[in-house]
Amino acid sequence: MSGDPKNASGGPNNAGRTEAQVFMISVAAQLAGMHAQTLRTYDRLGLVTPQRTSGGGRRYSARDVELLREVQRLSQDEGVNLAGIKRIIELTNQVSELQQHVAELSAEVERLRAGYRPDLSPPQRSTALVVWKPRHRR
Repeated sequence: MSGDPKNASGGPNNAGRTEAQVFMISVAAQLAGMHAQTLRTYDRLGLVTPQRTSGGGRRYSARDVELLREVQRLSQDEGVNLAGIKRIIELTNQVSELQQHVAELSAEVERLRAGYRPDLSPPQRSTALVVWKPRHRR
């Protein structure tokens, strides 16, 4: 197999659509600039989780390759150990999920505001002061 990523990409599926591009481990390693054994180690440690074929072969997405490059940058340029990198990835994923949730909630608030009609809102409560005097019992 050549190192050309196009040769490792998914082809059309039976519905006629093109699947997301995936790479065999050797191509992903070349694209990420590291050895295939390093990718296996990162998979074992849970830093990157590639898709699996029915035979157990690893298939890396473009996002996985991007993540591998970031792992390498954090390790080599920033001096972060693998446990630290794993935590950074977890926190980054958590922040992304929370940002997505905030965006969904903001969109819901905007939908509710757009549908708000003052003429259908409940009447305002009175702020009048009422003085209460107890009756004298006999």
